[in-house]
Amino acid sequence: MQLRTHPLLELSFRWLVGWVFIVSSINKIGAPADFAKIIYGYYLFPAATINLIAIILPFVELFTGLALIVGYLPRAAALIVSGMLIAFIVAVSINLARGHQFDCGCFSLSQSDLPSSARQVLIRDIFLLMLSLHVVFFRYNRKWCLRQSGGLMTELRN
Repeated sequence: MQLRTHPLLELSFRWLVGWVFIVSSINKIGAPADFAKIIYGYYLFPAATINLIAIILPFVELFTGLALIVGYLPRAAALIVSGMLIAFIVAVSINLARGHQFDCGCFSLSQSDLPSSARQVLIRDIFLLMLSLHVVFFRYNRKWCLRQSGGLMTELRN
């Protein structure tokens, strides 16, 4: 068995991405107003949607992170995480191209995130996207899952 097809590698990717999303959701859930200010600082969203995003997004991060950790429909959770990561990558890239200095709001709602450059955030998000895509396209038996979803390629063929 090759390393990339080993169930323990997929498990470690699920746990790593899951923990990152759980940890990143904690402060946002506790302080949605502060998170809304950070979202506003991206200058990408209509003002009417910012509060809704600030309330819903952290819970989506929390529940998908938990689903990855416990293995409840891991493919679906990883697909949602991948979509969020793509959106984060686009948002950071746009602000990086603009030369705009901003707080990503990834793990902390204070200005302490500013020393992490947008490039570092972008690299981290691309790395996490690669891990989550591995989980999405993993077609072998998974370890420690409450409820597995079948292989994506197998499901598409049937």
